[in-house]
Amino acid sequence: AMAFIKVQKSTSYFRRYQVKYRRRREGKTDYAARRTLTAQDKNKYNSPKYRFVARFTNTQVITQVVKATIAGDIVVAAATSRELPRYGITFGLKNYAAAYATGLLCARRLLASLKLDKLYPGQAKATGEMYNVEEAEDGPRPFKAFLDVGLVKTSTGARVFGAMKGAVDGGLDIPHNEKRFPGFSKTEGKDSFDPAVLRKNIYGGHVAAYMQGDGGEDNDK
Repeated sequence: AMAFIKVQKSTSYFRRYQVKYRRRREGKTDYAARRTLTAQDKNKYNSPKYRFVARFTNTQVITQVVKATIAGDIVVAAATSRELPRYGITFGLKNYAAAYATGLLCARRLLASLKLDKLYPGQAKATGEMYNVEEAEDGPRPFKAFLDVGLVKTSTGARVFGAMKGAVDGGLDIPHNEKRFPGFSKTEGKDSFDPAVLRKNIYGGHVAAYMQGDGGEDNDK
């Protein structure tokens, strides 16, 4: 029988070991995703590539429009759900409805700062239907950004897509489709999307249903 041999990591191993980036060690940044979200074609010179960043803490939603530079990222516009009470949303500041409203607020704030808010007013009402901003005949093109979800799981119905939907309805051009919105399903190989389900989530209908006892056993909440 062979004797048990403990594998020792030699000095050669440690001499060759390369420490990973600090934010990778802390588990905060997905550098593979960041590389694709920030890399810009050389023939575009100094044109920045913008990211629509959505993050969730235990108490709030944070949305930002960010551009990457050599010196570091620059936040062009930001909105948090802590601001929503002044617009009438006083509680549930990290649910799907709050994510949508925060994304919408960030988009309108950004376009207002660039004086594009009149040219690209966005959706007048939240219907839940697919919407993509159309380029105006006169004037600048729509503000284009790419969704940065961070480290969250991009499952169907995730709140990051609620924040993105708010920004899109607010007039930003963010490439997307309906496959991660609530109301999307795939049956027998066919895709189907029900905008009414997404609209219900945007208005907090799923929360109301839960509180009325349809979604949980503890009805005392």
